[in-house]
Amino acid sequence: MTRPPALSDIRDAQRNIRDGVVHTPCTPTRTLRDSVPGSLHLKFENLQRTGSFKDRGSLNRLLQLDDEERARGVVTASAGNHAQALAYHGGRLGIPVTVVMPETAPLIKVANTRGYGATVSQSGTILDEAAVEARRLAQERGLVMVPAFNDFHVIAGQGTVGLEIIEQVPDVDVVVVPVGGGGLISGIAVALKELRPSVRVVGVEAASAASAWASREAGKVVQISHVDTLADGIATKTVGDLTFPLMERYVDDLVVVSEEEIAAAVLVMLERKKTVVEGAGAVPIAALAAGRVPVADGEQVVAVLSGGNIDINMISRIIDRGLVFSGRLARLMVKVSDRPGSLARLTRVVAELGGNVLEIYHRRAFADISVGDVEIVMHIETRGRSHVEEIIAHLEGMGLLVEEDV
Repeated sequence: MTRPPALSDIRDAQRNIRDGVVHTPCTPTRTLRDSVPGSLHLKFENLQRTGSFKDRGSLNRLLQLDDEERARGVVTASAGNHAQALAYHGGRLGIPVTVVMPETAPLIKVANTRGYGATVSQSGTILDEAAVEARRLAQERGLVMVPAFNDFHVIAGQGTVGLEIIEQVPDVDVVVVPVGGGGLISGIAVALKELRPSVRVVGVEAASAASAWASREAGKVVQISHVDTLADGIATKTVGDLTFPLMERYVDDLVVVSEEEIAAAVLVMLERKKTVVEGAGAVPIAALAAGRVPVADGEQVVAVLSGGNIDINMISRIIDRGLVFSGRLARLMVKVSDRPGSLARLTRVVAELGGNVLEIYHRRAFADISVGDVEIVMHIETRGRSHVEEIIAHLEGMGLLVEEDV
């Protein structure tokens, strides 16, 4: 396809890939009822065959290959989700797949990609650097390059998410979508705006990888200097030159979220929805929880959970970070007299206030205190931010000097 995808192309893609992808559920939830005055629906793309929406675009692109191209095989650069989708569907169709992944790609995504039968190499620290090596291999070996997002057939495949949203929530008002290179939101936005021009499409980026926001500000595609985010699936230095014009035409707004907000959103989905969502997939929830997406009373909102391929080694760290951000884990430094009974009194008061002491230790030599005092460092579990403030206020009311490490 040499032109941007139209609604008819997305409908063709839907027919092409119907038997190879999951028609994922889009169900109402009360998870963020305090933050979203309207009705929130979750589009569970993390339930795709390889755990992300990438199944759609990858399969649609593979189905465009002729017999000679299939025999030669394809190559791509991916941080993990596109790699897994291309490897899985390439294996089903008998097409050799070579994948270049960043050296920082989550281990589980590397292992899964190899497990689906792809030849995997790692190069560079971010996706953009891996793409340079993938293009070199394509030229050297005569492989067909299948970009992760900057391809019109891929964009059309991702747009099938938008068709399903309209089918599942016909009166949708707002759709919130993660943004990395722009393939997902471009396809969804084309489908939605062509069918329902009144629908607002909002893209969400990690603040430390906000290449789409920077490009919109500049009015052209720009490359940011650095990306570092737990949302590895959207960690790109630049959006695509094919996706950017579509985003400018169809996407109403772009917002950004912090690492702490992303971690808290992952935790919310684990706790309240019993759903594993990776950092990239959680950014719509983070934006809604932070109030970055205006929603009027009664509006129908859909948040696209783009993927669930999270590194199991990262989950505990993300959970801890989310707990700290929400105030459910806190570290307090309390100065007390260095006398017998001071520690017992302190922990008793915290317990009486409903706090749970997880870890505790003394600091004498390295604390900024008088020789007659000791600094008690406590890691405590609480009900949330207001509970932490209540504990601190009570301790200060007892004449103790309290600092919170935030």
